[in-house]
Amino acid sequence: MASWHIFWARAVNYEVYFQVKPDEKTNDGLIRLNKFIAEAGICSRRQADLLIKSGRVILNGKTIIELGIKINPSIDIIEINHKKLTTENQPFVYLILNKPRGILTTVKDPFNRPTVMDLIHDMRERVYPVGRLDQDSEGLLLFTNDGELANRLIHPRHKIKKLYQVWVQGQPTASDIERLRQGIPIDSRMTLPCRIQRLHADETSTQFEIEIREGRKRQIRRMFQAIGQEVIRLKRVQIGPIKLERLPVGKWRYLTEQEIKAIKKETGIQTNAR
Repeated sequence: MASWHIFWARAVNYEVYFQVKPDEKTNDGLIRLNKFIAEAGICSRRQADLLIKSGRVILNGKTIIELGIKINPSIDIIEINHKKLTTENQPFVYLILNKPRGILTTVKDPFNRPTVMDLIHDMRERVYPVGRLDQDSEGLLLFTNDGELANRLIHPRHKIKKLYQVWVQGQPTASDIERLRQGIPIDSRMTLPCRIQRLHADETSTQFEIEIREGRKRQIRRMFQAIGQEVIRLKRVQIGPIKLERLPVGKWRYLTEQEIKAIKKETGIQTNAR
């Protein structure tokens, strides 16, 4: 998932508006620079450190490469890729999209192929996709400008539940399904145990529901590939407590207050902090 953070960092070509939470500051009003950048929703703290070390962060007009610097958000001027980050107060925004197949999960494509941003162009706030669904996959995709929540949702240590419906060619054996359930090697590392249930089968294909708590690149497709099965359709229907339900394909909506509280609780964020 590190590539997602890098993508956010590279996407900085605009002013970013956010509010640093008071309880995140030290007693002297200072905050670590990497945390400041992460709170802006640009990337994780680790990727912020890489941005600093690569000389892409400017503090009060001077390029810095030193890590561990603290800044005062109310007076210091921070720029990334020569674009200013400001602390104007703008509320966080959270929405859900039912992504169609054939659409890229990226903010901008160099070949002008359709992206998920084309589907939410009519909203005022600037938000970013949380994690990825590959071009051939469909279903639930979250967007937000809340960098802390986004990072917690995709970081593997939080083990956030992701529920998918999967259609594969043929009929995998019970022993193969048990291998998936217990964990299977991908890139010389075992996947975490998962919950998998057969929903329907016919002469040509089988439909499963599978729940995972990690998010490696094209993980489910590669899991079935490891047992000799090709995924012919993949649809995400739930992330944590957020469900796709009957949202039409290609449409989006804001999360409800109840959903926002639920997903923050799931990721360990204090809901009264914002």
